[in-house]
Amino acid sequence: MKTTAASLRRLRHLALDMDGTLYLGSRLFDCTRPFLERLGGLGVGHSFLTNNSSRSRDDYLRKLARFGIEARPEQLITSTHATVDYLKRHLPEARRLFVLGTPGMQAELGGLGFSSCEDEPDAVVVGFDMTLSYERLCRAAWWISRGKPFLASHPDRVCPTDQPTVLVDCGAICSALETATGVPPLYIGKPSPRMLDGVLARHGLRPGELAMVGDRLSTDMALAHGSGVLGVLVLTGEATRAQAEASPWRPDLIVEDVGELGRLLAEARSA
Repeated sequence: MKTTAASLRRLRHLALDMDGTLYLGSRLFDCTRPFLERLGGLGVGHSFLTNNSSRSRDDYLRKLARFGIEARPEQLITSTHATVDYLKRHLPEARRLFVLGTPGMQAELGGLGFSSCEDEPDAVVVGFDMTLSYERLCRAAWWISRGKPFLASHPDRVCPTDQPTVLVDCGAICSALETATGVPPLYIGKPSPRMLDGVLARHGLRPGELAMVGDRLSTDMALAHGSGVLGVLVLTGEATRAQAEASPWRPDLIVEDVGELGRLLAEARSA
């Protein structure tokens, strides 16, 4: 790996994937809480990132709290929040949205100053909609065909599950809309660099001062590559070391878990 102690010393902030990185399903990794405490002692900030737009920020904050992890609302960034950041920066007049998303996503958008509407929206926003109806899918396609901006919270085609089913995710829903309309969506979440725009701006960071920490190559490490930030792969989730070595999105650093990353950060700062 090409990472040096100097590159670790430059880090001021970590963007942390959650499932597979800090916990797996309902099981918190033993190293997670000590790691987060160590970051505070080192003066390294952190944000929690997830592509899953079906849940609200409060849902994730409650889950972290059940694990004994305290987090401020502004530290929790879902692909819904990244979509809002994009709208505010690039489509500031867009306030009325036709949303294909769960009630949680719609409530989150409402709390951030946007209204869900059925008639003449300013833009169409698609998320992981587990309440999807055929009628609303067709209505979204109609507005897209009429030239309304078409934004998608993230490109994941399926959501991982241990149940005997396939959870059709945002990317697959958007594939149907693109096939019907001929219009591709603008994806916001991982691996799009847009997912980190708000983190960089909010904390006044240069890319070399931020690391993306996660367990997936095609999202977390691809995001790091596209954003020019340090990519740290943990081996507690999806990817293996062999897969990482062969990947087009090779990490800058591979660690067994976030505990090892914490130790390396401490060593780099004491050198």
